Amino acid sequence: MKLTLQLAAIYNILWGAWVVLFPQMFWELVGMEPLNQPMVWQGMGMVIGVYGLGYWWASYDPMRHWPIVAVGMLGKILGPLGFVFNYAQGKVPFEFIYTLITNDFIWWIPFFLILKKVHVDYKWKLT
Repeated sequence: MKLTLQLAAIYNILWGAWVVLFPQMFWELVGMEPLNQPMVWQGMGMVIGVYGLGYWWASYDPMRHWPIVAVGMLGKILGPLGFVFNYAQGKVPFEFIYTLITNDFIWWIPFFLILKKVHVDYKWKLT
């Protein structure tokens, strides 16, 4: 659990910094139109980077800090759902899914296993 959360932390901090510092690069890499308002994308990068700090702190005691993992997991489920909803309406091109692979999909199983262990061992205690 500790290693998973530390890897997630490092990834999120690096990805967030990349998006903040180079907001148009992802769009260029996947061949999408550049953003008119990159500040919104940079804001998302900042939020993802802050999640990374939370994951790092949670890594010291994942069982106690399971709510941080739960919030992260919720984001990793709702983000792709938002993509599907917007893609179905023609608001976002399919190429956007590339960011979901590393930001969300690869973390589903490890985060689920952490939360499952918390549930089995502690029955979701908040203390």
